[in-house]
Amino acid sequence: MKTQLILREDIPTLGFVGDVIEVSSGYARNYLVPCGKAFTFSEDGMRRVEKARAEAEQKRIELNKEFEAVADLLNALELTFEEKVSGEGHLYGAVTAKRIADALIKKKFDVTEQNVRLAEPIRTTGEYPVPVHVHGDVNAEIKVWVVAIQAETEA
Repeated sequence: MKTQLILREDIPTLGFVGDVIEVSSGYARNYLVPCGKAFTFSEDGMRRVEKARAEAEQKRIELNKEFEAVADLLNALELTFEEKVSGEGHLYGAVTAKRIADALIKKKFDVTEQNVRLAEPIRTTGEYPVPVHVHGDVNAEIKVWVVAIQAETEA
């Protein structure tokens, strides 16, 4: 059986403040209502949450502007990785999402490996556009250069 609730705070998997949602009665009864995350659906509940909805919307707009600014900085960013290559031009290692995230962290960006949306590790030299998820619908694309340095030849 489903229960209708009004959200009191943003919950990424359910919705935003003031949204009317429908969840299982157990989830509503055991978690959302006792933790203060939602009201039971009523006209009184809708009136109580209207002010919070307006404040949350304003806060979301401000945060979105901040995330857009971060995305603009990331779009202008270029990273260079110097790697040893074989005679065929393949890297001995690979440039992975973790290495890119670590390089971004060194440049003072708050990202994780999951934010770097690299389809597969980079194994050859060249220029690669790498998508980075900033937040919500905000994404950026950084340019990653993989440059060859000569591997030491064995004598």
